[in-house]
Amino acid sequence: MKLFNLFIKYRLAIGIIALLGAIAVNISSGFWPSLALYIIALVCIFTHYFIGPLRLIQEYLEEGDIEGAEKILNGIQFPGLLYTPIRSVYYTLKGNIAMTKQDFDSAEKFMKKSLSLGMPMKEAEGANKLQLGMMAMQKGNMKEGESLIRQAIRVGIPDKESSALAYLQMCQIMMQKREFRSAKDFFKKAKAQKATTPQVVDQIKQIEKYISRMPG
Repeated sequence: MKLFNLFIKYRLAIGIIALLGAIAVNISSGFWPSLALYIIALVCIFTHYFIGPLRLIQEYLEEGDIEGAEKILNGIQFPGLLYTPIRSVYYTLKGNIAMTKQDFDSAEKFMKKSLSLGMPMKEAEGANKLQLGMMAMQKGNMKEGESLIRQAIRVGIPDKESSALAYLQMCQIMMQKREFRSAKDFFKKAKAQKATTPQVVDQIKQIEKYISRMPG
């Protein structure tokens, strides 16, 4: 695994060296002796720009090293050359990092780019739409926020904590719209996720204090 990661890290350099070596052998000994080096150069350079180094980011994210992950992303000079599903993941990661920096405008821009390319997994699409919906709510765009959160729930959200957050947000929207029966239904679904994140647990406790007194 580590050897493969090292290859990915230095793949472009290996490709350039192989290409220079192929040219030198081609000049001195002819095309056929240099063919293997040309193939190595082609594979390394092509995969560097078409697939990219996103595999390297996983290790940084698992360690919570956001700066390291961002450095890898910033090293991708031509994201437009990435294979479309990988480009979608690239913009999702850019959006997630922007979120951690509280840069919501950039996060929204990257998330929308990712969605426009199509998500490789439905769960990722759901998480993406949930984040966009939450950002829309923060900006006071209730209609867009509700639409995006509903889409996220419909598509599917990958983890229980995020699912609980989505249902709680829908519960609050329904309460504001005085659709109390729907609010209660969403609250039950939120509790059923059995979330453990302090923020979500606290929201559930706060809403639980008065939701039973609502009509419907």
